[in-house]
Amino acid sequence: MMPGRSDATSLGKVGIAREERGRSDGDGLRQPMRAWAATAIWAALLLSVLDATIVNVALPRMAQDLVASPARSIWIVNAYQIAITMLLLPVAALGEAIGFRRVYLVGIAIFVFASLGCTIAPDLAWLATFRFVQGIGAASIMGVSGALVRRVYPRALLGRGIGYNALVIAVGSAAGPTIAAAVLAVASWRWLFAINLPVGLLGLLIGIRFLPGGTPASTWFDWPRAALLAMSFGAFFLSAAGFAQGGAWPIASAEIVVAAAGFALSWRLSKGDAAPLLPIDLLADRQLRLSYMTSACSFAAQMIAYVTLPFLFHERLGLSHVAIGLLLTPWPLATAISAPIAGRLVERFPASILSGAGLGMTTSGLVLLAAIPAHSGALVFIAPMALAGAGFGLFQTPNNRVMLGQAPERRSGAAAGMLATARLTGQTGGALGVALMFRVFRVGSPIPLFVAAALACMAAVISMQRTRTSPAQADEAAAAL
Repeated sequence: MMPGRSDATSLGKVGIAREERGRSDGDGLRQPMRAWAATAIWAALLLSVLDATIVNVALPRMAQDLVASPARSIWIVNAYQIAITMLLLPVAALGEAIGFRRVYLVGIAIFVFASLGCTIAPDLAWLATFRFVQGIGAASIMGVSGALVRRVYPRALLGRGIGYNALVIAVGSAAGPTIAAAVLAVASWRWLFAINLPVGLLGLLIGIRFLPGGTPASTWFDWPRAALLAMSFGAFFLSAAGFAQGGAWPIASAEIVVAAAGFALSWRLSKGDAAPLLPIDLLADRQLRLSYMTSACSFAAQMIAYVTLPFLFHERLGLSHVAIGLLLTPWPLATAISAPIAGRLVERFPASILSGAGLGMTTSGLVLLAAIPAHSGALVFIAPMALAGAGFGLFQTPNNRVMLGQAPERRSGAAAGMLATARLTGQTGGALGVALMFRVFRVGSPIPLFVAAALACMAAVISMQRTRTSPAQADEAAAAL
């Protein structure tokens, strides 16, 4: 329990610092504590983003060193993604029950421990196991980071805070392949996990000192329902991967039945709850529901492009892995530039308009990328890549602002969990969609890019639908929540 003001007076500066650290009255933290708390959040987000990108680059080297087939080595990636998919919403609800700060710090500690395990893993089974544990830590970071941002920044500056987060994520995405290539050029792939240790420990120490605490919104956590929801998401991920990768159809079909039954039961059990673990109360809000749909479609489009373009560059241009990495950089770099700008614009203009305009730019960039003639040089891809990336940054920050700011304060954890779940659902769906399209069309075909453009256009249309909700209707919906 945090000390009161009289206790703080008697304890002096230490007590005052502790009181300030726990301050979350809806108006954020004061400087310089806000900057330090944001740094702790950025460090953990950077780790989770980097580990999702640098490992993919090193996968062939890992498979060779561990004497594993390419098909089995995919579990180094899948184990991480499955853990995150299963636990995003449960850890968000856990944050509401025991405190976001506590869940976040435990998540960083788990991530650092698992990174050490990955560094010394003797074989593929141990590496996949520690990657799953890493995913648990990453889910704890992603599931409550949005709620912490909402407590760190004043409401008037929330858009800027979200924009800075988007900047960190974009920089991590852009730097991931370059960092992986640099490390692999001079050292073993194990150092890709070892570099997490100093960054993670630094973020943990800063977070312990500066992240805001506050009183949890509830005092109870439903472990059985959390297990049911985690099982449902896990079964859905495994079934989707099975169908996309040509696995055994009876097993994949059984998994989708288990997932559907689990989701149906979770939905039924959540009805009537004031703060349901499966946040159907947030889905009832039209603004939030459309924002989740916009996010899922947009990230699906982005993932389709991210997976398709390397193959297209290799097949059409015959580029090396290093050159491909450099040619992919304009997208996340442009996102990193436009996201903070969008964070300021959303303080003056409607999020629906900004997101719609950004997604229009992304759609145009994807169409241009798909339409470039087969024998064109590499340089002609730069401008469309930058256009698509800049549009994505203009969309992402305002849309995230709605998903976090529209939800009631008491449901900050659920709002953060749904934000991350919508993003991950889109990314997973996009990756699996590319796997399906690669089985139908030749590798390097531009058709997946046209599909990505269609999804981005659909997201823009969905985003613009939010303008039909009047401010009075939005206030009524928020009051009802």
